[in-house]
Amino acid sequence: MSRGRVRTRRTTLGLALVVAAATALTGCSALGSDSSDTSSSGGGGLEKTKIKVAILPTIDTAPLWLAQDGGYFKAEGLEVEAVTAASGQASMTKAISGEADIAISSYMPFFVAKSTGAADLQFVSDATSISPKSFAIVTVPNSPVKTINDLAGKRIAMTAKNTASDLLAKSLMKDHGVPIDKVNWTQIPFPNVAAALAAGQVDAALLPEPFLSQAAKTAGAIPVVDVNTGATQDFPLSGYASTKKWVQANPKTLAAFQRALAKATSDTAADRSKIEPILVKYAKIDEGTAKLLNLPAFTAKLDPRRLQRVPDLMLQMGAITTAVDASSMIAPQAGS
Repeated sequence: MSRGRVRTRRTTLGLALVVAAATALTGCSALGSDSSDTSSSGGGGLEKTKIKVAILPTIDTAPLWLAQDGGYFKAEGLEVEAVTAASGQASMTKAISGEADIAISSYMPFFVAKSTGAADLQFVSDATSISPKSFAIVTVPNSPVKTINDLAGKRIAMTAKNTASDLLAKSLMKDHGVPIDKVNWTQIPFPNVAAALAAGQVDAALLPEPFLSQAAKTAGAIPVVDVNTGATQDFPLSGYASTKKWVQANPKTLAAFQRALAKATSDTAADRSKIEPILVKYAKIDEGTAKLLNLPAFTAKLDPRRLQRVPDLMLQMGAITTAVDASSMIAPQAGS
């Protein structure tokens, strides 16, 4: 055999061995890989393919539930575990402590944390704004409260100090010249407010949907004033945030989360029929109430000018003592 043929056979054999070795390595990688791996090797280069999101059992979370059930997160190579929190403050605390990667809350606790230096947080997505009849101060027929001017000196339920239920009620009262310092503010979780109203433990309460419709059904609650008026009309209500450290360490994971949530939010806003079964399943709302309640305005895009209304109101109401620039808290947005 000629030397040329020997060299040709050796070259062919060498290439075959290289191909075989590459195939073996690829096979080992596939067999040894775990779909739960959170390294950058999975999910299209995501830093984490599994994340935890602290949520509240409220309507605001509906697009996230749709993104889970509809496969929106899965399409982005992302698996999201929802961790239920008792309040917006508790939800935010889970993100700060690392128990969750992202948290949803009314905007107030996030701005308080930023203002006091308790945490360096960044907003990753908007969630909801107030819409007509979706948030109201309510009472019951036998209450002494008939109009907003009757609230002075009365017992009003709110979930916690400096939350949406606290500050929005105070803002409405201030618009109507009602002295807020003479009110007996009573801390009660939203699910327990209807019973407290029925029992005469409080004279009025500020409630969002679905608690608004549920209180009307179980306690005969009637509106005193719609929150969607004056200084609180179309007011930004809730959003998602994470620590700045997490945002900087997981840009691809964050972008995947934002894309999936934005698509689900758009679908939720465009087609009410998509959201009603979700509310029955996750928010434990009966089917009849789900069809009747007034939904908030769902949005995912963070608008710094609109968002600035929140810390401005908080500063005005004394909930924070130093001004906060909302634009400085907005994380990079997917597609922007």
